[in-house]
Amino acid sequence: MTAFSFEVLATDGAARLGKIQTAHGEIDTPVFMPVGTVGTVKGMMPENVAATGAQIILGNTYHLMLRPGADRVQRLGGLHTMMNWPGPILTDSGGFQVMSLAKLRKMTEEGVTFRSHIDGSRHTLTPENSTDIQYKLDATITMAFDECTPYPVEKKGAAESMRLSMRWAKRSRDAFVPRDGYGQFGIVQGSVFPDLREESISKLRELDFEGYAVGGLAVGEGQEMMFRVLDSTMPKMPTAKPRYLMGVGKPSDIVGAVVRGIDMFDCVMPTRSGRTAQAFTRRGTVNLRNARHLDDTRPLDESCSCPACRNYSRAYLHHLIRAEEMLGPMLLTWHNIQHYQDLMRDLRAAIKAGTLTQFVQAFEAQQALGDIDPL
Repeated sequence: MTAFSFEVLATDGAARLGKIQTAHGEIDTPVFMPVGTVGTVKGMMPENVAATGAQIILGNTYHLMLRPGADRVQRLGGLHTMMNWPGPILTDSGGFQVMSLAKLRKMTEEGVTFRSHIDGSRHTLTPENSTDIQYKLDATITMAFDECTPYPVEKKGAAESMRLSMRWAKRSRDAFVPRDGYGQFGIVQGSVFPDLREESISKLRELDFEGYAVGGLAVGEGQEMMFRVLDSTMPKMPTAKPRYLMGVGKPSDIVGAVVRGIDMFDCVMPTRSGRTAQAFTRRGTVNLRNARHLDDTRPLDESCSCPACRNYSRAYLHHLIRAEEMLGPMLLTWHNIQHYQDLMRDLRAAIKAGTLTQFVQAFEAQQALGDIDPL
């Protein structure tokens, strides 16, 4: 059997090139994980997601426990079998969704009782049953149950929230069933307060997780503040374990976080943007609703190998969006996921070559150019 392990293969400044070994295959880092919240990356077949270069996807405890239910997923062979994704899957613990989606939630030391946003049915999530649900889903990487501290927040509230999450992290760790090739990540909290982040890291280190996530960012604090938090937090993070920045982000967020030593990312942005006619390109974001694309026979991004760019014109993509044809969001979603995977591949190559500084300068210069001129 394969042990869950992480190896740093090269560094460039604080940035790391690495490889994670899991029961479901290897993961090259830095890595971006497309979000498959309810057992599907919206608008994509799993084999198409894999074709972009994605090696790991994300699922969600809260959504899957409500529908179709963790026991049913387990009976159907686990999430890998049910959705035809043989590669690694990371499941987030459900804490963020409880806070953002659930109705009439009540939090205690034990956990969170809430009513489903789907049908109003009553449920409870605790560190123990969140961990058990992720076991039933057959998650390759299980996340500890935590409270996602809101922003902005007073320091006293941030401290209380972080310490509750640390007590929950201990209970999550105790509930985790160790298996070859499977891992569990603890989540660093503490909002924008460096000393609280340091306290959180210290408590999580004692539990010796297989990896460590940075939570509670990308919740409205802005990129400058996020980078400031990472600047103070990353030097204190364990160096021999993967580091995961949850829910991030725009391409510029990812580049800046890789420079600061983050290894793993997830975000709904590439898929959600694809469904709202937004495409990420090497020259920034393009809105395919705009009339400027009406007669434009050029590809969306001539350097991209996805089907949207290889086989179709901007004019056709614009037509699909305006006609509200489902193929439009499907093609733009594929393009966006491909763009993110290409970005990660280029970042890995730059770290390996020791040219990350030059890569970042070129990336920023190209993004600043804006979209190609209209025909």
